[in-house]
Amino acid sequence: MAEIIAGCMHLIENAKKACESADVKPIIIPIRGGTDGCQLSFKGLPCPNLGTGGHAYHGPYEHITVEGMDKSVDVIIELVKLYA
Repeated sequence: MAEIIAGCMHLIENAKKACESADVKPIIIPIRGGTDGCQLSFKGLPCPNLGTGGHAYHGPYEHITVEGMDKSVDVIIELVKLYA
């Protein structure tokens, strides 16, 4: 996926700015190939993955807090402001 996003680094930079504006520490790591965002990127719509605030994914203890969901909404709002 890196080769798709490499030509659109404004997506990563703006996601980072949105996180910082929402008081969320951005964690930028390489993306593996099985995500919806990866599939869409290879179909022509570059979209890096944004976190959801969840924990213990794909296991019996997978969960998310209300506070985590609220922060995810805050990040999305800040991201929309950057592109509006």
